[in-house]
Amino acid sequence: MAEVASPARRYSRKDSVLATPGKEGQLVDFGAWAGNSIAVFTSGGDSQGMNAAVRAVVRMGFYLGCKVYLVKEGYQGMVDGTENIVEATWSSVSGILQLGGTVIGSARCKEFRERQGRLKAAENLLKFNITNLVVIGGDGSLTGADLFRQEWSSLLQELVQNGTVTQEQAIQCQHLNIVGMVGSIDNDFCGTDMTIGTDSALHRIIECVDAISTTASSHQRAFVLEVMGRHCGYLALVAALASEADWVFIPEWPPEGDWRTTLCNKLATERNLGQRLNIVLVAEGAMDREGNAISADDVKNVLVERLHYDTRVTVLGHVQRGGSPSAFDRVLGSRMGAEAVLALMDAGPDTPACVVSLEGNQTVRVPLMECVARTKAVQAAMDERNFEEAVRLRGKSFQNNLNTYRLLSKLRPPSSLCTQQGSATSTSLGPEMNITVTVQISKGDAVSEKLTHRNLAVMNVGAPACGMNAAVRSFVRLGLTQGFRILAIEESFDGLVAGRVKPFTWQQVQGWAACGGSLLGTKKQLAHEVGLGNIAEKLREFKIDGLLIVGGFEAFHSAYELGQNRAQYPAFCIPICVIPCTISNNVPGTDFSLGADTALNEISDICDRIKQSATGTKRRVFVVETMGGFCGYLATLSALAAGADAAYIYEEKTTISDLRDDVYHLKDKILNAGVQRGLVLRANTPQERVRYENENANPNYTTSFIHQLFAEEGKGVFSVRMNVLGHMQQGGVPSPFDRNYGTKMSAKCVDWFKEHINKNTTQSGRVEARRPDSVVLLGMQKRFLYFSPIEELAINVDFNKRLPLEQWWLKLRPLLRILAKHKVGAYQAEAELADLDEMTTSDNY
Repeated sequence: MAEVASPARRYSRKDSVLATPGKEGQLVDFGAWAGNSIAVFTSGGDSQGMNAAVRAVVRMGFYLGCKVYLVKEGYQGMVDGTENIVEATWSSVSGILQLGGTVIGSARCKEFRERQGRLKAAENLLKFNITNLVVIGGDGSLTGADLFRQEWSSLLQELVQNGTVTQEQAIQCQHLNIVGMVGSIDNDFCGTDMTIGTDSALHRIIECVDAISTTASSHQRAFVLEVMGRHCGYLALVAALASEADWVFIPEWPPEGDWRTTLCNKLATERNLGQRLNIVLVAEGAMDREGNAISADDVKNVLVERLHYDTRVTVLGHVQRGGSPSAFDRVLGSRMGAEAVLALMDAGPDTPACVVSLEGNQTVRVPLMECVARTKAVQAAMDERNFEEAVRLRGKSFQNNLNTYRLLSKLRPPSSLCTQQGSATSTSLGPEMNITVTVQISKGDAVSEKLTHRNLAVMNVGAPACGMNAAVRSFVRLGLTQGFRILAIEESFDGLVAGRVKPFTWQQVQGWAACGGSLLGTKKQLAHEVGLGNIAEKLREFKIDGLLIVGGFEAFHSAYELGQNRAQYPAFCIPICVIPCTISNNVPGTDFSLGADTALNEISDICDRIKQSATGTKRRVFVVETMGGFCGYLATLSALAAGADAAYIYEEKTTISDLRDDVYHLKDKILNAGVQRGLVLRANTPQERVRYENENANPNYTTSFIHQLFAEEGKGVFSVRMNVLGHMQQGGVPSPFDRNYGTKMSAKCVDWFKEHINKNTTQSGRVEARRPDSVVLLGMQKRFLYFSPIEELAINVDFNKRLPLEQWWLKLRPLLRILAKHKVGAYQAEAELADLDEMTTSDNY
């Protein structure tokens, strides 16, 4: 095999790209908008991650040379004025990143709904020459801000007429610019895939469901959990997917027909198959098709009266709003906050208010009032009982969640494939399994085509990572519903060669989504290391017609090897797909790998504890070493999430001068900015593992070296402690993101296998896939999920360092340094302008 090997691109701290202002890649110079005044406030219900957004607005504002003001208590503080509007300092937003809620407060304000209240608010803002507002809240808060912007000119005229404001000041402040960020755990705002706080709320819900599941199983109980969401079922729906709940009630898709009988039949069937517990989730706005409310108590009464189950109700309530924000929400708030300030600076007199949103992994700017109108249209559709339209208006992400849930939770595998107990109808791997079946998808929705029964195999390759088991579970169950026979390969390629291959049934993967590691077993090995001929022989022996590999860079590299050797080994001429799953996030063709989100949360939690350990011990700096191979993703993103002062990675060249400058920078912050603790993260690479039993981003600047350098140069100002996190980063319970992401990735893979097996089946009945597009990797690239041919991806890969040559997250490194008060020559903006209709119909997650 001709191996592709290119030198990995190295970056310096001064790298930047010049592009057109207002678009992705915009170059922002320090001090370009000096003299502007910005105010930031939070309004409506609180959500985790708001503080990260406030911190980012303040510090990005400082970077641009602006004055930044904090408006306390939301619109009420704006109306009351006086001490509620205070100028921010660097230290005033220090130490808030890991705090839940909003440190500047939030309150409902009836006065602001009236013009007189808005007049008072305008007067108070003009006292500080504030003409740029960042509002963090829900649709009501954003709508109020836009109305304020529209009335601004008339409000100024009235203030001039009553002598409160001079004509000169009115001319100077004649335009008000508004940029919004959606802070809401409900994720009920159209125009963004995720709102700030949603991921953290899902963490709270999943923690509760996982905890309840253990006691429910012990006593064979049923639990009905009510979750928040008002009129939006997102939290309940995604939590049901991530927790393998038996049933979910959401307002956008009420149950059809006699839901009480259907629910009881399903739960009774689950118990007959050996399941000891049942979990039902109810969104607080749930209703039936006639608009009658469905409460948690209603569901409990049905289970008690009809099934005589020991059933308990748990209303999670405001616990969902509490706790520390997840790593996702911290990074999301930081990215959105920075982009909100840039959007304000780009705004002109005729620029409509926008909201900074997230589509896939891309931050985008969307017209605010279009989003508000779409959000209201969802409620109108539900009021009219047009639930199909309500789901469509929620966006493609919501639709994909709903469709996947319906497939996984309301289906049983075809009777021709499974017995009533969930066992395979035959354990033979012979040709007699090559039968024809018709699959019933759901009531009134049958697959019209006949599928030839084929064997799909799934295996894990590489280091264990959270999300592997969720992906395997989804693939097994959805593969069965499509008429495939699913073969599970244990212990990677070693297990395949040893013959550890067996058919998996519906019930064998029950409960897998909540489990970390790899229940199939996995090894860090490449295909050629166990012999390509041996693999080909086993693929023929077990009549494998398609292969799904869930794993890290080894999975990608092995699939590439199989594809490149098809001419020699015809057994490799089958559809092969890779789902990237590694905490390192170093697989090409995707912005996110399964497992990376869980690892980021683990690192963020540990860093929070490390910083907390210094409480009462003033002036201490921690040097923390993370995993990641040659990839600095974990170090960079966890540094953003933990509020680190610096992160050293292989991809960015670090010199002794850089280290010295960072020491001086820390000393200055501690002596002059009121900072008491410092945090420095360092990525590790495999080279040094042999020498020091850890990994390093530079063969000379090891973690020990950096620790000693900082200790020596910081002597008399701060002390230094070193922490090597090690393999605890791979452990833990899978995060909601990784559970859900793995589940939906596998759902798309099943459809892909169905398409490519049908397309590549010869007249003799054999599957012969030879085109490059039949060996692919499924990954998220900015706003969409793509099946990318591995042969094309391999062109831009450094196989020696196990790195893609281009990595999206490197553009976040200047933001990391800006938020840590470093002077950065230029910042590369990332937000794109987006069309709301495109976001509703695009196939993103």
